Amino acid sequence: MNPNAAPQSRWHLDEVVAGLRQQRERWREARQRSLDSGSREVPARQQVQAIMDALCGALFPMRLGPPDLRQDSEDYYVGHTLDTALNALHAQVQLELSYAARLGNDAHADVAGRAQAIVRAFAGYLPEARALLDSDVEAAYLGDPAARSVDEVLVCYPGVMAVIYHRLAHQLYRLGVPLLARIIAELSHSATGIDIHPGASIGRRFFIDHGTGVVIGETAVIGERVRLYQAVTLGAKRFESADDGSLVKGQPRHPIVEDDVVIYAGATILGRVTIGKGSSIGGNVWLTRSVPPGSNITQAQSEHHAPNAPLPAGF
Repeated sequence: MNPNAAPQSRWHLDEVVAGLRQQRERWREARQRSLDSGSREVPARQQVQAIMDALCGALFPMRLGPPDLRQDSEDYYVGHTLDTALNALHAQVQLELSYAARLGNDAHADVAGRAQAIVRAFAGYLPEARALLDSDVEAAYLGDPAARSVDEVLVCYPGVMAVIYHRLAHQLYRLGVPLLARIIAELSHSATGIDIHPGASIGRRFFIDHGTGVVIGETAVIGERVRLYQAVTLGAKRFESADDGSLVKGQPRHPIVEDDVVIYAGATILGRVTIGKGSSIGGNVWLTRSVPPGSNITQAQSEHHAPNAPLPAGF
C-alpha cells in the first residue's frame, strides 16, 4: 500500500461512509424518522455548556465570572452575559420544541411563541435561583468544619456546583424542555460525579458533602436543610411494566426525604418511601421502607429488622 495515498483510499473510507449511511437509514426507517428536518435536531452539549458557564458567571459574577471583573462593572457584565446566554438558550429551546413537535406530528405547534415564553420565564426565575443558591452555599459552609469561607465552598466544592446546575436544570424541566434539562444534568454529572435528575424537587439549604457517587432519581422529593454524603442513592425499587412489557414512565418511584434529614455515606434508599423529619440514616444502610420522624437508623438495624415491619425511631 502506498503510504502517501489519500486517506479515502488508504482507509477504504468510501465503504465505511456508505456502511454508516445504511445504518442511519435503517435506524430512521425503523423509528419512522423519514420526516427529519435535514438539519440539527436536538440541543448541542457544547452550546449548552457555554450557556451554563455564562449563567454561572452571571449568578456569581465576582466568583465565577471573568478574573478581571470589577464590582463597578458588575451590572454591565451581568446584563451583557445574560443577553448572550439567553439568546443562545432560546435557540436550544427552539431546537427541542421543534424536535418534540416533529415526533408528535404536530406541524402547527407554536414553537417560536413557546420558546420565547419559556426563556422569558427562565430569565425571571434567575433572582429566585440566586436566593436559593445563597442558602445552599451557606448550608455547605456551616455544615463542613473544613470550610474556611463561603467563597471556598462556591468555587471548590463539587456538591455546590452540582446544585447550581440542578437549580437551573430543574426550572427548565418544569418549563417543558426536559431534554435540555437532562443535558445540563449530565454535564454536571460528568464534571462532579453527582447524578441528580432534573425532575427531582429539592428544598432550600441543601448540601452534598464530598459528593462522588450520589444519585438522586427523577421523582425524589427532598425537603429543606437536608445533608447527603458521598455515594448516597435515592433510587427506585422496582419499575412498573405495561401490558406490552414496556416500562411505565413518570410514576412516583423515588424516596421522599423530609426536612432536617442527614444521610451518611453509602446509604441506599429505594422506592417511594418517606424518611421522616429530623432522621439520621447511617452509612451503608440499605433501606426500602419508611421511617418515622426523628429516626436514627444504623446498618445493623436495617439488616436485622423484620422485612415488613416499620423501623423504630429514637435509637
